[in-house]
Amino acid sequence: MTAGGAVRAAVLLSGSGRTLDNFLERIEQGTLPLQIVAVVSSRADVRGVDVAREAGLPLGIFRRRDYPDTAAHNAAINAFLLPHVPQLIVLAGYLCLYQPPAGFAGPVVNIHPALLPKYGGQGYYGDKVHQAVLASGDTESGCTVHLVEAQYDTGRILGQRRVPVLASDDVGSLAARVFTAECELYPEVLASLARVMAGDGDAPATRPATPPAG
Repeated sequence: MTAGGAVRAAVLLSGSGRTLDNFLERIEQGTLPLQIVAVVSSRADVRGVDVAREAGLPLGIFRRRDYPDTAAHNAAINAFLLPHVPQLIVLAGYLCLYQPPAGFAGPVVNIHPALLPKYGGQGYYGDKVHQAVLASGDTESGCTVHLVEAQYDTGRILGQRRVPVLASDDVGSLAARVFTAECELYPEVLASLARVMAGDGDAPATRPATPPAG
């Protein structure tokens, strides 16, 4: 733990850095007991890189195409993270398959913009998720925080938040509503995990992935 009991966290991203922005704001407000010790981006030309730099955070850029396979890509990322000693690894719009180093004892957590297990798995990310929800005629969507396992979007669910799908929705309006829910749910779950890791709270309720009602 760091001074004050904050948990050392690494953030992995591939895009705009809006989730990282949200974390930094919550940390500043004192409602998210994390210290972000490193940021990894799988792309060099995204706003998330600028967010990390402007915050003065250690930053590594590891493009998947620069490595022969997933194992080599993750080995490079983990070598970068090692000296920063993260206790928690947080995926924040990270679009590559992440594999933590052998022996890493901390949680690896992701948020997905749908109610898993629906609309999860390889190929379901970003607007593709919202397009699928709208095409299905579902009347609700939402977001899911889950532990990361060897396959996309299959880990144990730590929390979900539901939002309505409106008849007037398009991809942009639904995505905005889901992201608003993400901005509340993700810090809540991470704060709960951090308190447990600091020995000052109960673990967030976990449950196997089950289809949402309806």
